[in-house]
Amino acid sequence: MKPKSHIVDLPVYLPGKPIEDVKRELGLKEVIKLASNENPFGASPLVKEAIIKEIDNISLYPDGGAVELTKDLAQYLGVQPNQIIFGCGSDEIIALITRAFFVTGDETIMADTTFSVYKSNADIEGAVTIEVPLKEGKHDLEAMLSSVSERTKVIWVCNPNNPTGTIVSKDELIAFLDQVPAEVMVVLDEAYFEYVTDHTYPDSTKLLSKYANLVVLRTFSKIYGLASLRIGYGVGQPEVIKLINQVREPFNTSRVAQAAAKVALADQAYVESCRKSNAEGIIQLQAEFDRLGLTYFPAHGNFIMVKVNRPGAEVFEALLRKGVIIRTGQAKYPEYIRVTVGSQDQNKAFIHALEQVLSEEKTPVQ
Repeated sequence: MKPKSHIVDLPVYLPGKPIEDVKRELGLKEVIKLASNENPFGASPLVKEAIIKEIDNISLYPDGGAVELTKDLAQYLGVQPNQIIFGCGSDEIIALITRAFFVTGDETIMADTTFSVYKSNADIEGAVTIEVPLKEGKHDLEAMLSSVSERTKVIWVCNPNNPTGTIVSKDELIAFLDQVPAEVMVVLDEAYFEYVTDHTYPDSTKLLSKYANLVVLRTFSKIYGLASLRIGYGVGQPEVIKLINQVREPFNTSRVAQAAAKVALADQAYVESCRKSNAEGIIQLQAEFDRLGLTYFPAHGNFIMVKVNRPGAEVFEALLRKGVIIRTGQAKYPEYIRVTVGSQDQNKAFIHALEQVLSEEKTPVQ
């Protein structure tokens, strides 16, 4: 069976290594995973109760429109229910946007070091990706504007950016949106929105009424701790959301995921406690990096990208053997690693292992 010619060489997304695999491969009993930006404190305790209750309905199809969850989220965000679409993680919304709007030869603009799923989905639809280099780890919005052509359909802005953790401020975003042509969609990926404490950071859902071409993506996978349940959402103008909904598969989010997300959203006290603990963890890790003489990008999500002054792949492998899973920097940042902000104890264990790795002499090539 012959596939589409343009997908043959597409890279497969590689997630952070699972804890179980590392234990089995290396014979380790204790492994810390700081690779996938998961919430180290898990979900709200109320979520478990909701999941257990929903088990009684496991034989029934979910609500295809996630009506109750949509109503609660719309009220929380201050938007209308027809402005929201749910997906199997916000990743699926990305795929649905490319499916709904791209035809072969369309152009799309993104940073050259950002969430790889934007490009892979654009590639699948035959779109041409224009990658704009980051500027000191941050989106270069002026250069992105300069790259707009009559073929441009979508501009992707990851805020905070994954993997660098930098943010675009509210003033910078508004100045950018004011200059983007009305027919070009701007997708603002805010997977780490709830972690940001910087006062200059925008609440972009408040901008939707002014910018009809704006779509905002968020998720329950990160601070809400529901990563394994795969539920995220997009918010935009009703006519845009309707078009995205037309290419959505039915029953794309489960009953369990909807029930868990509904309860997680209601427990904002738990979200605030996770945000506070994450901010403390950032300070903890940055202080240790300063002590070790390592530079890093400003961290605004629940991860930090730090320069280790040697190939990041080597540090990744060495840390793996010590039972700590992290991620390497992307191709443009070969001497960087990205580490999730863990609990205080997890952070201490990571720093201890990193310090050992960085003090080890490199094995000479025979």
